[in-house]
Amino acid sequence: QVQLVESGGGLVQAGGSLRLSCAASGRTFSRYAMAWFRQAPGKERQFVAAISWSGGTKSYGDSVKGRFSISRDNTKNTVFLQMNSLKPEDTAVYYCAADTNGTPGVVRSGRSNYEAWGQGTQVTVSS
Repeated sequence: QVQLVESGGGLVQAGGSLRLSCAASGRTFSRYAMAWFRQAPGKERQFVAAISWSGGTKSYGDSVKGRFSISRDNTKNTVFLQMNSLKPEDTAVYYCAADTNGTPGVVRSGRSNYEAWGQGTQVTVSS
């Protein structure tokens, strides 16, 4: 079973940047596609970005394309989310998730595809 711990959230002004990290336990981290989701108060959990086990395939939600970038370091069991040009509407709790039953090389955006979740990290963007 993989355990995930996010870090790097905080308060930032609009137009600023933050880098989130997600540290995973378990020796099979490199076999999993990983993703970031976010949830704002009163809203559904929303897909942000996903990356395949090798890092060769990436997918982004429409609202973050061109501003956010997902990456991973399998030697450190860590996945990252670089967030640039942040907007107040990016304010949410950001969650890291692992797709432990997916197909190698394939990334999925559906929340139900991800079996392991972190506790979340708060990102607040002020206007």
